[in-house]
Amino acid sequence: MIQFLTQLVNGVALGAGYALLAVGWTVLLSAARLVNFSHGQMYMIGAFVTWWCMSSLGLPYFVAVPIALVVVGLVGFVLYVMMRKLVIGQNLVNLMLVTLAFGYLITGVSSIIFGGNPQQIASESMKQRLYVLNTYVTMQEVLIVIAAVALYAVTWFVLEKTRVGRMVRGVAEDPFLARLYGIDPAKVYAGVFVFSVASAALAGALIGPRHPILTSMGFEEVIITFLVVVLGGIGSIIGGLVAGIGLGLFIALFGAYVSPAYGMAAAFAVMLVILVVRPQGLKVKA
Repeated sequence: MIQFLTQLVNGVALGAGYALLAVGWTVLLSAARLVNFSHGQMYMIGAFVTWWCMSSLGLPYFVAVPIALVVVGLVGFVLYVMMRKLVIGQNLVNLMLVTLAFGYLITGVSSIIFGGNPQQIASESMKQRLYVLNTYVTMQEVLIVIAAVALYAVTWFVLEKTRVGRMVRGVAEDPFLARLYGIDPAKVYAGVFVFSVASAALAGALIGPRHPILTSMGFEEVIITFLVVVLGGIGSIIGGLVAGIGLGLFIALFGAYVSPAYGMAAAFAVMLVILVVRPQGLKVKA
């Protein structure tokens, strides 16, 4: 029973991290009908910039995290400027190739800057524990869950209840028609892209303290992001949150009671079953 409760708590924290990583790509797909295969590298940079600010500049963790968001946001904006014509022209094949190449470039440059050795983000929240149902959860894991729920709630509110959200949805439906109503699709795409990479950086900064970070990480995170987005339903904000937490619970319990080596393969098998039964994904409505 204790093992089950422990894995349940671990699964929720793991799933919240997956959801946090996927929210930016969910918005990117819904608003711009685009994907970013360097998304995982933005996650990696967020973690390493946080670590560098703490280890080299001596900054507190909660000061280093916002700096990481700004740095990665700027990197994302530079990437957007580089491929602006491809974005406006909705050249999906070339966009996938460009972002994939950019991801490899970021990995190589990061290895030169930060080195190839694993590093650890020394967050004090990892040492603080909260006991729940005969098991414990670190305050870092509590922070991840709170951040994921809060970010999804704010994102849903902005997209569904504000003028900015109406502009984003208008561009998603028809960028040329949106231009006739005075909306600049290029600015909307830029804002959505920066939000996407900044949210990935936030995921890296918050999840990073749970395990050693490496400059080679990132590509597996893209696969996880894709899995969460597809399971949740393309463009579904609430669906992404539910799918992320569900995936975390599944992998944690499968790893504990079956085998951790086949957890991701089993998750893809579940995805296939769900998409056969429900091709649109979860598409949870609020």
